[in-house]
Amino acid sequence: MCGIIGILSTSKGRAEWPPMEQLLDTIRHRGPDGNGVEMEERADSFLSFGHARLAIIDPEHGRQPMTTTDGALTIIFNGEIYNYLELRRELIAKGHPIRSYSDTEVLLYAYREWGESCLDRLLGMFAFAIWDRKNRRVFCARDRVGIKPFYYYYDGSNFVFASEIKAILATGAVQAKSDAAGLKDYLTFQFCLGEKTLFDQVQKLKPGWKLTITFDGDKLKLNQSEYWDVNYDIDHSHDERWFVDHLAGLIEDATRMHLRSDVPLGAHLSGGLDSSTVVSLSSSLLSGERLKTFTGAFPEGPQYDETGYAKLVAQASNADYHEIFIQGKELPDILPKLMYYMDEPLAGPGVIPQYYVSHLAAQHVKVVLGGQGGDELFIGYARYLVAYLEQCLSGAIYETAHNQQYAVSLESIVPNLPLLQTYRPMLQGLWSDGLFESPDKRYFKLLDRSEGMTQLFTSDVTGGSYSPFESMQEIFNRKGLHSLINQMTYFDLKGSLPALLHVEDRTSMSASLESRVPLLDHRIVEFMARIPPNIKFAGGRMKHLFKEAVRNTVPQPIFDRKDKMGFPTPLAQWTKGVARDFVRSILLSPNARQRGLYDVAQIERVLENEREFGRVVWGLLCLELWHRIFIDGDMKPAGV
Repeated sequence: MCGIIGILSTSKGRAEWPPMEQLLDTIRHRGPDGNGVEMEERADSFLSFGHARLAIIDPEHGRQPMTTTDGALTIIFNGEIYNYLELRRELIAKGHPIRSYSDTEVLLYAYREWGESCLDRLLGMFAFAIWDRKNRRVFCARDRVGIKPFYYYYDGSNFVFASEIKAILATGAVQAKSDAAGLKDYLTFQFCLGEKTLFDQVQKLKPGWKLTITFDGDKLKLNQSEYWDVNYDIDHSHDERWFVDHLAGLIEDATRMHLRSDVPLGAHLSGGLDSSTVVSLSSSLLSGERLKTFTGAFPEGPQYDETGYAKLVAQASNADYHEIFIQGKELPDILPKLMYYMDEPLAGPGVIPQYYVSHLAAQHVKVVLGGQGGDELFIGYARYLVAYLEQCLSGAIYETAHNQQYAVSLESIVPNLPLLQTYRPMLQGLWSDGLFESPDKRYFKLLDRSEGMTQLFTSDVTGGSYSPFESMQEIFNRKGLHSLINQMTYFDLKGSLPALLHVEDRTSMSASLESRVPLLDHRIVEFMARIPPNIKFAGGRMKHLFKEAVRNTVPQPIFDRKDKMGFPTPLAQWTKGVARDFVRSILLSPNARQRGLYDVAQIERVLENEREFGRVVWGLLCLELWHRIFIDGDMKPAGV
């Protein structure tokens, strides 16, 4: 786990770019264990690679940038290749002079042996760039589901890339200003779709995509393409028992591979099924070594505290248990730091406890495993059940259920509806208008967070031709998905999950901590996609196959839980209480009033009427802090 920066240019020489060592200071938190720089300057071009290292695998010999023995290829790499030992043996047998046990060296020679198709062999999380001197080109790639970040700026003669946007801004290649389409995505989803970011001219390399930059005279030629996507061809040759058994084997093997480390490791533990599974399996696979676990909670009440369940799992797993209770009075100090580390605001206030728990873990270990991705892969969100309930009602009323391949029936879904007892606001919002519209419109309504937000912004922000719905629609209606449940989970895999992984990456790396997500092993992703929907979402049963696969892995009280919280944060209490002055000082400040984005009078009203788990104040607060830190440039938090 590290940070990478690269500069390629045909219009500027070394003297016109900031020193790479200076740029690496912007991402020092990602790799405090060492720096490395590689440069090549010619009369017509300039290339510079920088690397900030967090030493995890073979700490003594994995320094970067790393070059092949003949000097032909140089790599900078962020991530982990978990099957590096197997690939190492294969490459050595083919005659490659691999001298270390570093996964970086394995990746470098895997590219030499198999070229771009080496990506098909990698099991892990990665974002990397390889400089091919002979062909004067740089090959870049990002892992299949977007666990590791890769951002870039390109104008035809300059290509700048980095693990974090702040490093690209520090080069001076592009000025920080907001992107209109990205801002509309943020107001709608609280994340940006596709390659967009909140910064104009700064893009993401999308998960499962590769990119090549070639020096071509006085220009840089860019080509990018998708090397991986999920295949939803349905497997009709097996029954439910086989799927359960095979899934259990995949989860265990993925966890085993993710435990490979040359430094101490631990695990995040919330007390929910996903993290409890990872902790229980990890403890059993460590052969007597005690796993360290880390849990966060809030003192505001039992609805914000899952430590009882987490302690139960830690005790059953013979793990060392560590916890932290988070105080709202610290929000004025922590939130600006969070926005700085995040680069752009994404997702909800769950980022706060993730930040605290990561910093707690970093006091004890260098690597943590977590349960991220379980809700998207194994069908764990209530909105999936809500959407199917509406489809079942439509099928029953209009007698079309028999036309809906793989749909659950109204009769089969009824026993699982008590799970929606606490989701009355969601149901009221969904059914207030548009009942029985097309599935893409209905799921968009379930995801749309702009209610209460858009009226707070001027028409300059909310107007224009770009449509977040049309962008969502293009993903949701991809051919070959076969069923509503696949459409919903596929969109989440491409939309909301990368945003959650962004949070996972930034909160952990702010503490110089490597975070691993074994449930997002691409073999599990591919396997779940091919299971018939009427088996994996049988009768609308949430996480049905996953629960069967781990039935004998987690303690029974965890298996039987019906009240999983999802790390709720008492933000509304804070913003009306201990953090009230801070929130008002940001959202009602002269900066906010003069920005021309908001109707400040409406914001005052919202501050007094936010619902307990509302996201309007959160979205506004993060956006204004982002403007202050990155666009205005007058609020860099102390201590970062």
